[in-house]
Amino acid sequence: MTSRAERRNDLGDFLRSRRAAAAPDAAGLPVAAGRRVQGLRREEVAQLAGLSVDYYARLEQGRHASPSRAVVEALARALGLDAAARAHLHDLAGPSAPRTERPAVQRVRPAVHQLLDSLGDHPAFVLGRRTDVLASNALARALLSDWDALPTRQRNYVRWLLLDPAARTLFPDWEVLAAEAVGTLRLDAGRHPGDPRLNSLVGELTIGCPEFGRWWSDRRVHERTHGTKRVHHPVVGEVTIRFEALALSGEEDQTLFVYSTEPGSASADNLRLLSSWTAGTGPAARSRSNPPGGG
Repeated sequence: MTSRAERRNDLGDFLRSRRAAAAPDAAGLPVAAGRRVQGLRREEVAQLAGLSVDYYARLEQGRHASPSRAVVEALARALGLDAAARAHLHDLAGPSAPRTERPAVQRVRPAVHQLLDSLGDHPAFVLGRRTDVLASNALARALLSDWDALPTRQRNYVRWLLLDPAARTLFPDWEVLAAEAVGTLRLDAGRHPGDPRLNSLVGELTIGCPEFGRWWSDRRVHERTHGTKRVHHPVVGEVTIRFEALALSGEEDQTLFVYSTEPGSASADNLRLLSSWTAGTGPAARSRSNPPGGG
């Protein structure tokens, strides 16, 4: 469980990191020659947000709890935060209710399993809290990793991406994707403070991935909605995929990811070849996965 003091410190750390990353010219401030401060000064953020310097300093120092929604919005505008960072700021600024009960285990509805089966020509999978892989279809496992073959506690997207050496060779842009994935974990940490399984995962990644500590300390957040990825698959070669992230209605913290390729492209041909290989000699076509334990 995260204490109120820890939440205030998290808020202050996030504000400092975003202030250091903000560009003065982007905020409409003149940039004087020889400026030594990286990012914005405290007084500049306070001025842009319409706050007193003392009040803003107390926020950064963790000496003020639960600023109003209007103050949070003003700070988000002053710092030029995107939608994900703005939502994260609201999470950190909100009250942290103590949690004594054990979170329920996340499960995927049978109809969603059937949907994954029906998307046989498209890699598709469902991610839950802390990027736990809750379900996947055969083509997703053939393209990325056969999560069903792992112990349930290890079926986690970020864990695979950062700790499995094969993931580094699978993605030519691994460092960019991995840093964004860490930002997704940071977003989850703000929404669910004190999650023991997330804390355990962060510890494992800190030990196992040399780059993780730097990305985690940077406090950038990232929300995956859509985009493209390049894959260098050991069986079929280069595949450029487009992905869409779809929140599953009625299921908290469950997101369906569906991959596709440009029709008529070499990537489409290669993905089709992988689909044929999967149906014949690849991982067994099973889309049911036992949910990772612990919620």
